[in-house]
Amino acid sequence: MAQDFLLPDIGEGIIECELVEWLVEEGDVVVEDQPVADVMTDKALVQIPSMHNGVVAKLYYKKGEIAKVHSPLFSIEIENTSPTIDSQPEPANGLIRTFELPDIGEGIVECEVVDWLVSVGDEIVEDQPIADVMTDKALVQIPAMEAGVITQLFCKKGGVAKVHAPLFSYRVSGEDSENASTPVVTAVNNTINQTPETVVDRTANNKKALASPAVRRVARELNIDLTKISGSGKNGRVYKDDVIKFGQAPVVVTPTVQPAAPVKAAVASTEQQTSRVEPLKGIKAAMARQMVASVSTIPHFTYCEEIDMTELVAFRGNLKAKYQEQGIKLTMMPFFIKAMSLAINEFPILNSQLNDNADEIRYFNNHNIGMAVDSKIGLLVPNVKSVQTKSIIDIANEVTRLTDSARQGRLSQADMSGGTITISNIGALGGTIATPIINKPEVAIVALGKLQTLPRFAADGSVEARKIMQVSWSGDHRVIDGATIARFCNLWKSYLEDPASMLMTMS
Repeated sequence: MAQDFLLPDIGEGIIECELVEWLVEEGDVVVEDQPVADVMTDKALVQIPSMHNGVVAKLYYKKGEIAKVHSPLFSIEIENTSPTIDSQPEPANGLIRTFELPDIGEGIVECEVVDWLVSVGDEIVEDQPIADVMTDKALVQIPAMEAGVITQLFCKKGGVAKVHAPLFSYRVSGEDSENASTPVVTAVNNTINQTPETVVDRTANNKKALASPAVRRVARELNIDLTKISGSGKNGRVYKDDVIKFGQAPVVVTPTVQPAAPVKAAVASTEQQTSRVEPLKGIKAAMARQMVASVSTIPHFTYCEEIDMTELVAFRGNLKAKYQEQGIKLTMMPFFIKAMSLAINEFPILNSQLNDNADEIRYFNNHNIGMAVDSKIGLLVPNVKSVQTKSIIDIANEVTRLTDSARQGRLSQADMSGGTITISNIGALGGTIATPIINKPEVAIVALGKLQTLPRFAADGSVEARKIMQVSWSGDHRVIDGATIARFCNLWKSYLEDPASMLMTMS
């Protein structure tokens, strides 16, 4: 019997991930705990193992597509299994699919099954009502996504069903079984239409198009009004091909008293056909959400300063070759990180977090200092743990490990979580001044500018060539005032401009 493997919870708050690589193919024999796929969340690369011995029957996603947590990832013919009491045996030419309860309203995580409109063994057709469920807002009718035969109902009448959890399973029948390239998980991406008793569908002409949720999704992506399409199906049902053909059809402008409006529509249609839509997913989608959350809830202020790096550049230059022979890559970053930790000892407010209600500040004993890494999959911010206990060489080794792992897409969940303050080395690419966005829920971030050789006056009035770096701080003004960040930056700067004082403080 083919059994669907549901993508499990792979991290707190994670609801989807990108399928990076399949490690098996359909027809492959797998054993329990064998890696089947690599998936990328917004925090780390995760390897998904098989839960059983068996043969891979179907892979529901292509490489690069987005998979939803608690939705079918692949199906497997399990060795030495038999049908459950509540399900019907699967014929040799059948394919069992599990229907996951989709999102049925903003903020809704569960609902009550008011009534089942089908029974085990019933044949169903696409869009046929399967169940009535009651949320805390409305009565919602759940339709079938495709034709088949009901094999199992996972919830009893009156029971509570969870969003993204199995609601029922069915055996795909006929032509749909052979051509089913889109898994039932597509239902998760669409909000189910509520029943007429609770919600009135208000379209421009009060006409409701007859179409499946999958077709409606395509129409939304193409910005097409379904009510304007003459469906080719029974009773005017609109199919996916109808939507695509409608979107490709030339726009015919009908002369009216005011011809300006149709002309605008034609221009918009032309623009639509020549543009390209690319989904925002994975790390980039996570970064977008994080940045919006930060700038919309944290009052940022920026403080800029310049640091004379001449002594530190020379100090590192004297040590670089020695440690390189030992396989240690000694960059400037370990010095920035260690100096920051030493300064935090005097200003612990920089290593704190403000709660969501803005009425409590939590101070952290460990200095988990993050560093932004520009990887091939997007911006990643791993952090060096417990910097206060590490030497500069320890930090250098950890920086090398985290940087290499980030660029290979192999960072762990632990590497990405628990950061308390962040350094962004944007100057490695260019630029001097920046306005970095705080990595919420942290309270500060610093951006390092590029290292420049600039003229500066010496104490005796002579002009010298010095190694100068501009740094730009952003702070959470609810927690940190300007005087505090200025004093903190001055102490951090003093360690960097005088490496000997840094070493003395460490001892």
